[in-house]
Amino acid sequence: MQGRARDPAGLRDAVVRWNRELAPGSRGWLGTTAGLTDDGEFIWLERFKSPRAAHRNEKRRAQREWWESTSALLDGAPTVHDCTDIEPFGAGGSDSAEFVQLIQTRVRDREALRPFWTVEEGRAMAEARPDTIGGLFIVHPDGGCTIAVYFTTEEDAREGERRPMPPDLKAWRDNEMSHYIDEPTFYDLRNPWLFSPH
Repeated sequence: MQGRARDPAGLRDAVVRWNRELAPGSRGWLGTTAGLTDDGEFIWLERFKSPRAAHRNEKRRAQREWWESTSALLDGAPTVHDCTDIEPFGAGGSDSAEFVQLIQTRVRDREALRPFWTVEEGRAMAEARPDTIGGLFIVHPDGGCTIAVYFTTEEDAREGERRPMPPDLKAWRDNEMSHYIDEPTFYDLRNPWLFSPH
């Protein structure tokens, strides 16, 4: 879910409150990644074990009441994607990340992209970019996609960006990018709010 923040501090408090008060009763909840970009875009990514678990959570009275008060902290209605086509890479979503970058674009050919998100390819990227902990490749029902990448620190990530890629890895990445339609949009969470079950 994402939208424009009307009350950034209030949104931070709302996410912390959800983790403290609602998360313990959310069966199947795997973790939360949330935060604000420098220009006020609020992003809230909730991971659940299954669609059933996510929908069961939505039906709870406490969840509905929390969302009613939290949505008032946004400027207009947020965009919500209910996604089941998800491929983790590396360590997946990680609470140890100090910097999270979300990349959004649209998929040209979903099946052609599957070879790019294998364990082997993730290992090759990790070797070339040790600043990358892992992440999630998320395909939206409408053909859009979000790639959530978890980094050790922003400083490490920027240094990794500056280093030349090995030629074979660069060719692999260029081939991957050819399967997307739009120029990617980047959302940087410099102070991500990360929670997972204890």
